[in-house]
Amino acid sequence: MITRTASARYEGFGKEGKGHVSTQSGVLEEQQYGFNTRFEDGKGTNPEELIAAAHASCFTMALSFALAKAGYADGTLETTAKVTLDKEGDGFKVSRSDLTLEAKVDGISPDQFAELAAGAKANCPISKLLNAEITLEHRLNGEG
Repeated sequence: MITRTASARYEGFGKEGKGHVSTQSGVLEEQQYGFNTRFEDGKGTNPEELIAAAHASCFTMALSFALAKAGYADGTLETTAKVTLDKEGDGFKVSRSDLTLEAKVDGISPDQFAELAAGAKANCPISKLLNAEITLEHRLNGEG
């Protein structure tokens, strides 16, 4: 079993509070977040942006491994995840993660690619974690 960690600290409360988030790897170290980075255009990150990064990278890696297992060795995958935060009652809910994939894979049929991409979307660990609608649009080899 693999365990990864991150930590967050918040000083002050509500809109005036300031947060900092760090990751075990040190890629994020005391990165600021707060009301202005989550609901406005402040400098820093926010939980939804971090979830989007996690989902895009997890899905893309899962698809890469599925393609390798199917015998494909060359190509590129570029994924964008758009995570939506909606108002729910007095709070908020992450309601969806929309994945958009641009792919170049030599020699694969569109049907096989769609099947492998759908499997990666359903089975990557972050997709399994999210209790939200997850969509996927993809283009293969510049088509569409």
